[in-house]
Amino acid sequence: MNKKIIALMLGLTLLCVALAGCGKQSTLDKIEKNNKVVWGTNAYFMPFEIREGEDVIGVDAEIAAAVAEKLGVELVVEDMEFESLISALEAGTVDFVGAGMTITDERKEKADFSTGYWTAVQVVTVAADDESVLTVGDLSSLVIGVQSGTTGDFVAEELSNNPDTGIMRYNTVIEAMQDLKNGNIDCVIADDLPSQAIVSQTEGLKILDLQPSDKETYAFAVKKGDTELLAVINEVLTEMMESGEIEELVNKYSLGQ
Repeated sequence: MNKKIIALMLGLTLLCVALAGCGKQSTLDKIEKNNKVVWGTNAYFMPFEIREGEDVIGVDAEIAAAVAEKLGVELVVEDMEFESLISALEAGTVDFVGAGMTITDERKEKADFSTGYWTAVQVVTVAADDESVLTVGDLSSLVIGVQSGTTGDFVAEELSNNPDTGIMRYNTVIEAMQDLKNGNIDCVIADDLPSQAIVSQTEGLKILDLQPSDKETYAFAVKKGDTELLAVINEVLTEMMESGEIEELVNKYSLGQ
């Protein structure tokens, strides 16, 4: 092949690579261009996200609003099933996720996480007249209700003797608690604050003095490699934690104010 042709082909290849690189757009570039940032959540996790008519309120909603304000753009809320959030992040459907989401090794393979902003623990809820569950080991033979894809789901998998039939999965903790109240399952494993909020508003349920797993940390998530957006979220979280605002918001929304 003629050397001039080879040189021309090489030059065109390098130009294509350069143009492709220039055309690559970061999430922060997209946010600034569209003048909006899309927050992905599951709005049934008191006090962190609560559906109020057409609006979503709660601790994470306030944090998300602060991120949008810091960016100087509009906040758009995408409310979806909890299990779909990381996939939506990977696909670019949402720009960041905040949903009382625990940092886990499995999730870290698919997303980058912010500074942790709240510590939680799983608790066990049963019918108020149920005196049969005395230890964590007693849960192994029960039908356990969980919100699908959450830490409670993972804990139930480890505890249950029959994961295929001994675990009932729901889209929200509220749905699991309602089925418990109706007598269709034996208990619910879920995060402490949402469980406390639901039980306080629901007759016939109680939270046991059991801790079926270690403490966990909530954080916001971004797409792998979105370091610029993550830096903004971390800045907001640091400011809100240092000022005591996060704790104030947890108290506010836990009381339903």
